[in-house]
Amino acid sequence: MKNILILGAGQSTPHLIKYMLDLAKENKWTVTVCDKNLKLANERIKGYECGKAIEFDVNDEQLRKEQIKSADIVINFLAPIFQYLIALDCLTYGKNCVTASYEDMRIRDLDKDAKKKGILILNEMGLDPGIDHMSAMSLIMDIRSRGGYVTDFVSYGSGLPAPEVQSNPLRYTITWNPRNIVMAGFYGAQYLENHQLKIVSHNHLFQRTWQVDVDGVGTLEAYPNRDSLVYKDLFNLKKVKTMIRGTLRYPGWSETWLQIIKLGIPNEVLKISNLNEMSYAEFTELFLPVYSNGTKLHTRVANYLGINPTGKIMENLRWLGLFSEEKIKGNPQTSTEVMTDLLNEKLPLPVGERDMVILQHEIDAKFPEENKKERIISTLVEYGETEVFTAISKTVGIPTAIAAKLILNGEITETGTHIPTKPEIYSKVLKELEEIGIKFKDKREVF
Repeated sequence: MKNILILGAGQSTPHLIKYMLDLAKENKWTVTVCDKNLKLANERIKGYECGKAIEFDVNDEQLRKEQIKSADIVINFLAPIFQYLIALDCLTYGKNCVTASYEDMRIRDLDKDAKKKGILILNEMGLDPGIDHMSAMSLIMDIRSRGGYVTDFVSYGSGLPAPEVQSNPLRYTITWNPRNIVMAGFYGAQYLENHQLKIVSHNHLFQRTWQVDVDGVGTLEAYPNRDSLVYKDLFNLKKVKTMIRGTLRYPGWSETWLQIIKLGIPNEVLKISNLNEMSYAEFTELFLPVYSNGTKLHTRVANYLGINPTGKIMENLRWLGLFSEEKIKGNPQTSTEVMTDLLNEKLPLPVGERDMVILQHEIDAKFPEENKKERIISTLVEYGETEVFTAISKTVGIPTAIAAKLILNGEITETGTHIPTKPEIYSKVLKELEEIGIKFKDKREVF
């Protein structure tokens, strides 16, 4: 009997866990779901005799190693900071491992050791990163098979509330780790545009936006995402002159988030004492210069940021609660934790509403022998089912689950450390995704 170990039972896991439980039920296997919240883990396996829930602290070395040692495959949905730790344990005990997180640079150095052990450590198997890589590679390989090469590659990804959801002025809802929202863009971005290298710091990232039209959704705003140049090498795009990966939001998000960055709130390094004794207004005061008595907080914030004190951005900051006299909840240690808790409270996906994910590739290719060019716009728009079985959960969890199944069944035999850019991986996973309806629509123009 095979044992599938799933580490983490958060918002991205409902579809993953159900898929693996259905697979285990069919094959008389076991699925062990580990999470620090035992109640949540039990909810995820409810109704399945093949499921087992365990209260799990990743820092409990003995418990962690016991669970990994007894598993046939490890699916790691813990926070990215633990990716390397779990990979090391999987290497020690010779266990295949799949995760949806961006590949930790240190994990690439484990490639030779993983090959010696005969195991696969497969990262970036979710939505973005994940489906975006696989669909891009499929398009790129098709272009090459027809004698062409890519000259421009622009790719977008996003998780948003569906267009009809108007539950808050920011038009955003939390369907994945809110810490990642707060820290988005913290390391800035770099990309290639018309042969020119462009670098954007964290402080300016949300000013570097542009419009993107998505069929069936409308006009959104995009900002550059992390290091786009990494994918020039990973996708082997030697002749590309434009290489951009971007994130999509509804218009207006970036101008508000820019001011939160200007205040300096996204910071998870600096520990701040006695946060739980402060009000949110006192918290906001921490980020302002010394003031003269009598000037209201919101006026001083507007003046410090150089924005209209009665404008839309200030309305959004007020709605978020940054000027509230309410005491800060919980026991946060950093300003990032305060903001993360606020987003969780203020931006839930309402009961009965649905979310939406978008991936869109815009690729220009040249075909020298035929003296022609081709533009491809390939778009995936997927909607959630409920506030639990979200589109994020589906498109992050199911590709990971499919990959785990293919590894367990011996249909993926690669060893070492990889992301899904090899045909043996992406062709099989994309095929199964299409069979369940997760499929791109392509528009092609020849000129």
